[in-house]
Amino acid sequence: MEAPCQLDGAAMEKPNFLEADHVSWTVPDLDAAISFYCDVFGATELFRLGPLDAADLPRGTDGRDWMESHVNVAEARLMFAMLKLTPNLKFQLVQYDKPEQRRFDLPRNCDRGGHHLGLRVDDVGKAASYLAAHGCTVLDAIYIDAGPLAGKTNLYVLDPWGHQLEIVD
Repeated sequence: MEAPCQLDGAAMEKPNFLEADHVSWTVPDLDAAISFYCDVFGATELFRLGPLDAADLPRGTDGRDWMESHVNVAEARLMFAMLKLTPNLKFQLVQYDKPEQRRFDLPRNCDRGGHHLGLRVDDVGKAASYLAAHGCTVLDAIYIDAGPLAGKTNLYVLDPWGHQLEIVD
């Protein structure tokens, strides 16, 4: 499971950062989230892995368990799936079953780590009605009448687990 990666402190040449590969969200129920994003958004499941449990994986030479060394969560047990959400976006959904001390609340936009996923659509109003009918909480639309985004409509939506999406035209 180890990939070749050398961190040797020597002067380093800046790599070419080519493109975004994926966005990842932690969800409480992987199967339900996959079904929702495939059924409602038309995502395609590319693959699924796990469960992977730190207790079943070898410890590193420094004594830390594999999950702590690689994903910064000690004693983790997880499974995940990679979806193709749009032609240019892969969307990873991860379910952690361990450790017991994990948080279940999501950050607000103003909180450190606050985030949302922006998706462009051809008709914001149509998307709002469709997503509301499929279990999303739709907030009030933002109609922009001045500045560089004049004429645009943005809309925040919460998926069934409270993750924030911004729908834009």
